[in-house]
Amino acid sequence: MSRGETPLDDRYVGARRRTSATMGEVLAEFWRHPSPYLLATCLLAAVTGRVLAGPGSAYELLIPVGLVALLPVVEWVVHVVILHWRPRRVGPITLDPLLARKHRAHHADPRAIPLVFIPWQAQLWLAPAWTALAWLVTPTTSAMFTLLTAVYAIKSTYEWTHYLLHSDYRPRSAWFRKVWRNHRLHHYKSEHYWFTVTSAGTADRLFGTAPDPSTVPTSPTVQRLHSQDA
Repeated sequence: MSRGETPLDDRYVGARRRTSATMGEVLAEFWRHPSPYLLATCLLAAVTGRVLAGPGSAYELLIPVGLVALLPVVEWVVHVVILHWRPRRVGPITLDPLLARKHRAHHADPRAIPLVFIPWQAQLWLAPAWTALAWLVTPTTSAMFTLLTAVYAIKSTYEWTHYLLHSDYRPRSAWFRKVWRNHRLHHYKSEHYWFTVTSAGTADRLFGTAPDPSTVPTSPTVQRLHSQDA
């Protein structure tokens, strides 16, 4: 890069540059919020259940492998369909789920750390929902707890990664810089692209939402999702 040239991470991303925080500082902040504790509790309960269930079948190893392989697609679908849900009127009722409302607030102020996390209210009903689903789709108790352990390990990884992307921590590894840049483009360039969070250029390429940033105009509604003003 020649002298005076704008770094690639800032060229297409109209966000204020952040200060640099240490990993220790951002880790301490992470544990000041309820979501990590709720996820850690569920993960610990799932691991305990798996240990108490005893030896299982070898096929259970396919459960976490399959979930990790599907993660980019699941992230993309959840982000597009649920988090970017446009409020809809059905007679006198407005369908506007909590997750969608919280995500609009997150887009309005990406620097607000409390809005980065999965809402604790949603986690209270997601925990029994995941347990019921795991019980329905698995043939044995050990497989059920293997599934729940994998789900909560993945959710905890997602929560940490998403938080870290919005923290004042500056990426160092090449992998993390790609993920960081991908997510910044979604928040500061255009809300219509770059939907994956824990990876970059995976499901977005599959679904055609990973264009060259230089070809995408900055969206006037990137921080005002579904605004009718633009």
